[in-house]
Amino acid sequence: MLERVRRSKKSGLPPGTLVHVGERREDEVRITLLDYDRNNLEEKKVTDIGDCLSLKDKPTVSWINIDGIHHIDVIEELGEKFSLHPLLLEDILNTDQRPKIEDFDDYLFIVLKMLFYDKKEHEFRSEQVSLILGPNYVVSLQESIGDVFDPVRERIRAGKGRIRSKGPDYLAYSLIDSIVDGYFLILEEVGEEIEDLEDELIHEPDQKTLEQIHRLKRELVLLRRSVWPLREAVNKLEREPSALIDESTKIYLRDIYDHVIQVIDSIENYREMISGMLDIYLSSVSNRMNEVMKVLTIIATIFIPLTFIAGVYGMNFEYMPELRWQYGYHLVWMIMVLTAFSMFLYFRRKRWL
Repeated sequence: MLERVRRSKKSGLPPGTLVHVGERREDEVRITLLDYDRNNLEEKKVTDIGDCLSLKDKPTVSWINIDGIHHIDVIEELGEKFSLHPLLLEDILNTDQRPKIEDFDDYLFIVLKMLFYDKKEHEFRSEQVSLILGPNYVVSLQESIGDVFDPVRERIRAGKGRIRSKGPDYLAYSLIDSIVDGYFLILEEVGEEIEDLEDELIHEPDQKTLEQIHRLKRELVLLRRSVWPLREAVNKLEREPSALIDESTKIYLRDIYDHVIQVIDSIENYREMISGMLDIYLSSVSNRMNEVMKVLTIIATIFIPLTFIAGVYGMNFEYMPELRWQYGYHLVWMIMVLTAFSMFLYFRRKRWL
């Protein structure tokens, strides 16, 4: 399930105070660097943000990826070396941000939600990704090691496509595109789960089915909350003029916008399907209860006259004439069986059975 974070720890602090709001981690921060142009590529791991400062003014494209934002001193050093606004650093450390884009003139700040699907646990996992797009660099910051950017790395290493001949804006587009493509993979998993649940609803729904429906409904709400604001952010990135975004890149951003709309439409369709499945489940349970009650009512109705007959002949009055008949016992049994059988035939004729 998507993680919840506590914002209360920032209560009362002045704006720009750096406090990590999110899951506590003990992992070391990992900083990797990809510096490239059309003909050259340098890839390495660094231990200090200061090692990347020399790339800030190089004509090449530099991708600085930071895995782990729980070490506040690393974020402080990043802000100092790259002259980043304190409120931007505060947003990086607050992992409960909604997707957005902010223009700081010299650089753009983009926040997205990277989503994963755990097949074993059948639940989503969310991670905040912050992108800082500068004149010739992109800084990406993630909560932990592991992302969806490997296809981008492979394209850079192999020199495939346009990425080595484009600027940092195209690199930022490629990273956003990888995150959005991950949403489609999650939606495929959700679609398969919904199909399985539909089969269960038709055959034998139980309490576990209801729990799965509620879990999917809750996670689709959280998924929608993670994706819906991205539409506005990408639209702003595409339409508003910026010296950091080349006109040739905006057509690709328009493609991302279309993909985000598709994701949102799919989420809304799945939410409607889940709501319909919940109604079907409740109707199915109600119908099963009605069937049980109908059977019990028919059984009780058949036994009402039999109970009456048994009650009459169980009074044991001394002068009841039937008590001394030789075949009275057998006659009573015959009457009771015929009464029950006649009522059974009547219920069948009425299609109550």
